[in-house]
Amino acid sequence: MNDRLKALTDAGVSIWLDDLSRERLVSGNLAQLVKDSGVVGVTTNPTIFASALANGEQYAEQIKTLKASGADIDKVVFELTTTDVQQGCDVLRGVYDATNGVDGRVSIEVEPGAARDTGYTIELAQKLWDRVDRPNALIKIPATEEGLPAIAASIAKGISINVTLIFSLERYRGVMDAYLYGLEQADAEGRDLSEIQSVASFFVSRVDTEVDRRLPEGSPLRGTAAIANARLAYEAYEEVFGSDRFKALEAKGANTQRPLWASTGVKDPNFPDTMYVTELVVANTVNTMPEKTLDAVADHGEIRGDRVHNTYEESRDAIAALEREGISYDEVVKVLEDEGLEKFDASWKELLETVSTELDKA
Repeated sequence: MNDRLKALTDAGVSIWLDDLSRERLVSGNLAQLVKDSGVVGVTTNPTIFASALANGEQYAEQIKTLKASGADIDKVVFELTTTDVQQGCDVLRGVYDATNGVDGRVSIEVEPGAARDTGYTIELAQKLWDRVDRPNALIKIPATEEGLPAIAASIAKGISINVTLIFSLERYRGVMDAYLYGLEQADAEGRDLSEIQSVASFFVSRVDTEVDRRLPEGSPLRGTAAIANARLAYEAYEEVFGSDRFKALEAKGANTQRPLWASTGVKDPNFPDTMYVTELVVANTVNTMPEKTLDAVADHGEIRGDRVHNTYEESRDAIAALEREGISYDEVVKVLEDEGLEKFDASWKELLETVSTELDKA
């Protein structure tokens, strides 16, 4: 493995790829990234699938078969995406076995329209879990207020969950509480807690994008919010998973819900293109990267060990400094959650349109 990527892995960071396509699967590219680049997991979302379908010829045969069977567009999307995730899980099964189920995971998200509907989210999570039918799948559920009880209910059923679209520390605590409550319910129902895994996807770069557009050019506070926010999330993680409540579950085989740093591609060209990786190095975390960021880390990322512990006061000061500039943390994270859901909705529509076009060609 590349020395820089190995150093990242040795520091306790699991490298996941934020991308999946039939082309990666068929060509062996994903298997190669697992072998050579230390990739031990994959995340997907509607945007990724829309891009894969728009740019790939590998879906044509399955689309033709589904069309001939009379499948409607929703059924076609469901089958195409779950097939990719199944195959991705199979590629990563060796990693899953070698890590006792911690890594080797492939995530698939409930459709965005369910984000504000608890019951529908629970139904879709079960449907996706059953269809993919792989122990190393993760079902992605957005961390909306309506999503929290769906997360707890799905965990209680023994479904492994990737909680996505987390921006605020308060909501993150709600996510961890939902996970623990779900584990407690699973335990009450006699489930094997050791088989349930979860990660909490805490979004990073979008925080800087939203905060920095509110700051004047040249402000020393630009590029400080996202990393401070993520570091404080790790402090919350340590507190919750060091609690007596979790220790009682851990004694029964429960796993921690690792923080997953998401949205780690750098959007501002004035910042180092690896900063949301190198500045968030700490044990028991996942960093899911677009391939461009993965390549940048492999090429010139400076891995300097733990960059999170002993930064909590500094991080609180960074958030306080923004408040003094009139930038409301609560307003920023609310805007980001709403925008995140809107982006997922737009991507889902794009995915449906892309599939509709392909169906017309088939």
